[in-house]
Amino acid sequence: MIISGKVIKGDKYGRELGFPTVNLDRKNFLNLEKKPKFGIWKGVAILNRKSYKAGIVIGPLDKKGLPKIEAYLLDFSKNIYGEKLIIELEKFIRPFKKFKIEADLINQIKKDIEICKK
Repeated sequence: MIISGKVIKGDKYGRELGFPTVNLDRKNFLNLEKKPKFGIWKGVAILNRKSYKAGIVIGPLDKKGLPKIEAYLLDFSKNIYGEKLIIELEKFIRPFKKFKIEADLINQIKKDIEICKK
């Protein structure tokens, strides 16, 4: 499944945890014929015809009824606000889960990234 959109500013929580993500404008999500399952995905992000392995989060819904769509691009560290990004979801890793302890979340993100590297 492919989702595309403009990179927008997020809440920078991933950056605070040591995993800066890019957030997509979710307008195109509404037009998808089939909606992806909420959770963590292994995939590819394409920026200016270059591909990057990525860990992708879909969900949860915000107050407007739209899901968060963000990606952690492996081996990438540029500011790309306003750029068009294409995300291809390849493999569902796990359902979305809230963590009470931040260290547990960080450990889980590290495990998810290892899966995305393969």
